[in-house]
Amino acid sequence: MTAVASAEHAPEFRYTVLGYVTDTAGKPVAGTVIEVVRDKTGLTYPTTTDATGFYVLIVRLGDESKGEALTVKLGARSTRITARFDPADHHQERGTRVDVTGTRFVETPATFRSTLGRFLAAPAR
Repeated sequence: MTAVASAEHAPEFRYTVLGYVTDTAGKPVAGTVIEVVRDKTGLTYPTTTDATGFYVLIVRLGDESKGEALTVKLGARSTRITARFDPADHHQERGTRVDVTGTRFVETPATFRSTLGRFLAAPAR
């Protein structure tokens, strides 16, 4: 008898939040801890920005998590976003882009796929 294991690495089990952290002058802020919190479970996913201020966080979300609230935190500041995706689509990467400039969070989901593509195509950091 063969058991079927779920593929945790498959797109339908993850939601990616990525973006850039810059100061008010637009200069990258490296070494900053940014985190995403699943409001439903309280699980926190932290990471640190690189030299360009870029960060990538992969949150474990399945099809049933469509519409779930997530909090993006940078120090004492935060914003709430909603996990938006088509639960029937198990091929496209799911996620959004959230940039932080100074104290302002800006979500631009339309730029998620192109930003992720550039990240994946970049040489190893």
